[in-house]
Amino acid sequence: MAEAADRIVSLDLIRGVAVLGILAINIAGFAGPSAATLTPHIPRPAGPLDEASFAAAFVLFEGKMRALFTILFGAGLLLFIDRAEARGLNGDVLQLRRLSWLMLFGLLHYFLFWWGDILFLYGMAGILALFLRHLPPRTMLPLALVAFAGWHLAQLAASVPDLRAEEHVRLGTASPAEAARHAEFLHDVTARAAAELVENRMGFAQQIGVKLSERPLRPIETAPATLPETLPLVLIGMALLRSGFFAGAWPRRRLWTLALGGGLVGGALTLALLGWVWPRHFPLRAMSVALLYATALPHLLMALAYAALLVLATPRLAGARLGRRLVAAGRMAFTNYLATTMVMTAIFYGWGLGLVGKVGHAGQFGFVALGWALMLGWSAPWLARFRQGPLEWLWRSLIERRALPMRRAE
Repeated sequence: MAEAADRIVSLDLIRGVAVLGILAINIAGFAGPSAATLTPHIPRPAGPLDEASFAAAFVLFEGKMRALFTILFGAGLLLFIDRAEARGLNGDVLQLRRLSWLMLFGLLHYFLFWWGDILFLYGMAGILALFLRHLPPRTMLPLALVAFAGWHLAQLAASVPDLRAEEHVRLGTASPAEAARHAEFLHDVTARAAAELVENRMGFAQQIGVKLSERPLRPIETAPATLPETLPLVLIGMALLRSGFFAGAWPRRRLWTLALGGGLVGGALTLALLGWVWPRHFPLRAMSVALLYATALPHLLMALAYAALLVLATPRLAGARLGRRLVAAGRMAFTNYLATTMVMTAIFYGWGLGLVGKVGHAGQFGFVALGWALMLGWSAPWLARFRQGPLEWLWRSLIERRALPMRRAE
C-alpha cells in the first residue's frame, strides 16, 4: 500500500465512516437469523424500543453505508491501477490478481464465519467493471445511474402483486390465492429463520460443514440478484474518482448542492416509506421489497450526500482527533471489516458466547458501540507502528508475490 502521504485523505475518511456504519446494519444479521435484517419481529415479536431502534438504523444507515462502501471500492479499483501504472507495472493484470485474491478472501469469510460476505461479490463486480474503466466520466456516470435505477424500478414493479397480497391479508380482504401465496411466503421465511438459529448455535466446525454440504455455491448463486446493484455503484465510484470528486476538484457550491439536495430528497423519501411500514409493524414482504428495491434510489441519494459532506469536512475533520481515528479506521477497512465479523460471531454464535437470537434491536446498539470503540481504538496505534493493516499487508503481498515491508522505519 502507498504511504499516507500518497493517499487521498477524503477516501480514507469516508471509508472509515462507512466501515463503522456497516456494522450498525450487519449487527442484526450477526445477532439473529438473516430475516432479522428485514424486520425487528424476527425471531420474536419486538417491543416499541426495538421498533424505534430498527427505524433509526433504517433512516441513518441502512443501504447508505453499503452504497458508500461500494462506491469507494470502485474508486479504489481505479486508484490502484493508476498507481501501478505510475510504477511502470501492468495495472490491469495486477488488478485482476488483486480481485481474484479478494474473491478467495470472500469465500473464506463465508465458509468460516458469516453468510453476509460482500467481498466475493465485490471481486466479481470489479472484474466486470474493468471492461468499462476507460469510459469517460460523462458517459460512465449516466450509464451507471440508468442501470441502477432501471433494474430496481423493474424489480419493484414486479413485486407489486406480492405487496398487494400482503396488504389485503392485513385488511382481511385477500382472495384465497393471495392468502395462500402470502402464507407460503411467511412459512418459508420463518422456517428458514428457525433453521438458521439452529445452525448458528452449532460449533465452529459444524457450521462450516453445513455450508460445505448444503450451500457450497451460495456466493455464486446470489450474485445475479446483487450484481445489478453492486456493479453500477462500483462504476459510480470510478466516475467520481475520475471527475476529481474525492480530490477536492469539485466546486464547493456543487458539493453543497449534492449534500443538501441528496440529503433532503433521499431523507424525505426514506421517511415517507418509514411512515408507511412502521405503523404496520414492518411487515416482512413490504420490508423485503423496500430494502431490496424501493429504497435503492433514496439510499443512493443519501450516500452521495454523506460523501459530499465528508469531502467538504475533510480539511478540518482530518486534523481533529476523531477525524484522524476515522481516517486510520478507513485505511484499515479490509482488516476492520473482517475482524468485526470475527468478534461479532464470537459473541453471538454457538462456538462463542452463544447470544444469537437473544438480543433485540435496541440491545444490539451496545455491541455496535463496542465494535466502533475497537475499530477507532486500535487502528491509529497500529498504523503508527506499521505501514498497513495486517490483512491489507497480506493482500498486497499476495498480489505482488513477495513479502512487503511491514514495520515503519524508526
